[in-house]
Amino acid sequence: MAETDGSVREPHGPDPDEDGTPMGGDHRIDIAGDASGTVIAGNHNVVIDAHGSTVNLLPPQERPRPVRRERVALVPRRQREPVGREADLEELEGALRGHGVVQLWGPPGVGKSTLLRHAARSLEPGPDGVLFLNGAHREPEDLAQEIFEACYEAPGYAPTGPELRRLMTGVEVTVYVDDAELTPERLRLLADAAPDASFVFASRERSLLGESADLELRGLGRAAGLGLLERELRHPVPEAQYAVAVELCEVALGRPLLLLRAAGLARPDTSGEITLPRAAEIDGLVPLLFDRLDTAALKTLHLLATLRDAEVDPEHVGALCDVPDPAAVCGRLAGLGLATVTERGYRSVADVLPEVRRRFAEPVAVDRLCDHFARWAALATTTPAQVADHGRALEVVAEMAERRGRPDLAVRVARAVSPSLAESLRFGVWGRLLDQGQNAARQDGDTTAHAYFTHEKAIRCLMIGRRVVAAVLLAEAVVLWRQLGDNEGVDAALNAQQYTPPTPEAPPLGESPAPGGDPGGDPGGDLGGDPGADLGGDPGSMTGPEPGTTTPDPVTTGPATGADTGYDPGAGFGHDPGGSAGYDPAGAPGADPGRGWADQGASAADPTTATAPNAATHPGADYGAGQGANPWSAADPTSHVAAHSSGAAGTAGAGGTGATAGTGVAAGAGGAAGGGAAVAATTTAALWASVVAVVLGSVAALVIGVVVYQELSSGDPTNTSSTSTSDLSSPSPSAASDELAGVWQDAGGNVFLIARSGDGAYEFKSQGTCGATSTVKVTGGSGRYSGTMPVWDESTCGKTFGDARLSIDVSSDGSSASVEVTAPSDGSWECRNCGSQTWARQT
Repeated sequence: MAETDGSVREPHGPDPDEDGTPMGGDHRIDIAGDASGTVIAGNHNVVIDAHGSTVNLLPPQERPRPVRRERVALVPRRQREPVGREADLEELEGALRGHGVVQLWGPPGVGKSTLLRHAARSLEPGPDGVLFLNGAHREPEDLAQEIFEACYEAPGYAPTGPELRRLMTGVEVTVYVDDAELTPERLRLLADAAPDASFVFASRERSLLGESADLELRGLGRAAGLGLLERELRHPVPEAQYAVAVELCEVALGRPLLLLRAAGLARPDTSGEITLPRAAEIDGLVPLLFDRLDTAALKTLHLLATLRDAEVDPEHVGALCDVPDPAAVCGRLAGLGLATVTERGYRSVADVLPEVRRRFAEPVAVDRLCDHFARWAALATTTPAQVADHGRALEVVAEMAERRGRPDLAVRVARAVSPSLAESLRFGVWGRLLDQGQNAARQDGDTTAHAYFTHEKAIRCLMIGRRVVAAVLLAEAVVLWRQLGDNEGVDAALNAQQYTPPTPEAPPLGESPAPGGDPGGDPGGDLGGDPGADLGGDPGSMTGPEPGTTTPDPVTTGPATGADTGYDPGAGFGHDPGGSAGYDPAGAPGADPGRGWADQGASAADPTTATAPNAATHPGADYGAGQGANPWSAADPTSHVAAHSSGAAGTAGAGGTGATAGTGVAAGAGGAAGGGAAVAATTTAALWASVVAVVLGSVAALVIGVVVYQELSSGDPTNTSSTSTSDLSSPSPSAASDELAGVWQDAGGNVFLIARSGDGAYEFKSQGTCGATSTVKVTGGSGRYSGTMPVWDESTCGKTFGDARLSIDVSSDGSSASVEVTAPSDGSWECRNCGSQTWARQT
């Protein structure tokens, strides 16, 4: 694996490197490298290069032909059989026989992971085998790719979404997914990627209501709890301690985690008898355990707590903590209930963090962490899969660096790991690190790194089928490379541009194209005409799909009717897995430099389901799956430096006919100021004009002349922290900062606009058959919005029956929305066409 290329600036002081070379001031670290590998994503052959990747289009006859493996056996490491779970295991086995999807759920510390691991090894596998995966901080697209790689021999290949479903049809494997803290929509996406597989998802809460067999895992009964204590004590419970043990089981609610801790504290008294902690101490076992730990164990917990909910291989513990046998130390901590073991290493248990903070005034030094992981990623012995497995740790480290005022360190880490993450074909975590790197490069004024991350984000968008966004990013990358005088970068970006829709030139600032005309081209297809028009075109792919391929799902890849069959929906499931659009600002790096443990912001939580762990009621609360607030401190969700700013306007068409043309102007200038000021690129936004009517009530219709524009550059071109530059880092309107605004299409092919209003709500126009219009306003957040909309009376112009209730639930990746229109419950009027439908995002 090649190392990162590129002039990573270290302007914050003369701290020497390990070999004594100064790293600060005007000195530069030039980590040279060549291409690290070639991968194929969908129809694109990509040469991953540490300077800037290049891409070529593969003709159908040259695309990989994955070879099906005879049988899959990807099981977890062997462990001791769980105590007292025979009935639960039998119930899980029965649920698997009768359902394709099973959800195993229960509170933290109840033993879900232990039972799931045991089930994966002991229950009858599917006809084609069994897989065990860890879903913590992983997108369904990345998990689906891992399932594909386990079932097929196709190194370095990520199929498109439709091709993946075609290949996985008929593959009857049983897939166990631990820490599957995903929304129902994303769980469905994963299950649909392997339609004939059986899935068991382990999560804290039941979410697939009515869609799966669900098995709630409760605490152990008295007999099983006593049995677990005796096994951990390696000694029968003394008669004198029997009443104490029973009370412990009851107070702990049978949760194995607390019983493990109680057994770890039991010690022989002066007579040699075992003494269990009192039941009243059940909520204070962690400090008592800490008092009995040696230096190596405390240093290990210090590192794990610094990395929050990230899991790391013991090799990193050994290197960063100077622990001679890190695997043994981590194993002991897991046995005491202070660390969690996963297939990729170990992580801290959530309620351990306050005690670590009390004993250590500062987290592990961020410069030490960044240096370690950057050097580790550059080693020839480090594989792309290993780097991807540590994606969450890399995110946390980069975030720490930004919060401590060292964006240069975040740039170094992100740039060091980017080639490996690209080669791993895990597009979700790659996208998030690219976002962090680009944001940090802007803060640090590192134009070379800014150009690199912009370029790589464009290549990633091409790989997942987001060609319109790729075109915008490549246009910016070309400008940045040219400003730097980097001809190699310019050539790489121009090479990739041939596979994107042409970017129209913007009209002069303030000048509007003629109504009804083509305002500079349509990068997204003529949404006002043929809803299936080619979304940008794919040179070289006009011959149609390969035999046996399926038509892209219009909900995830855009309209299919009449579509260019060469359109590449990408390696994901339609829209961007991870990256700007899917990045959660709750865990994003903010502007606050932070000091001490305060810089440990919240985990990247799903805001729709996040709950703060309570150590008293949920001992051992597990934040590792990305939900729940970090108990150290909460990050300010408004501090995400990748600010997304877009404007949208809509005008109702006359009588439902004709379109209102509009203008989208993108203007900018690039210039370099002293100190390496960043370049603000000039690009052009997409422009659409269409009029549509959508029947939602008795004769309810949405008739909207859509004028979509995005200001990609404005203000001071030398201001690297302005939102004008950061718009390009969040090109998708599905970004968390503005997830509902944009152009949407319903299942009937009708296209309409939702715009953000000045008061923070969202609005669009509803029009009746006689031309009367009404502004529909919805409010909400975290993917859920609601409001009311009029249902027009077709017999009397301008009058309505009343207002129907409108609910909009946007999917986690922002690519689709479930829409429900319901009449009032008082029965005062009948809404014949109220009901449910699905909208697909078009921008």
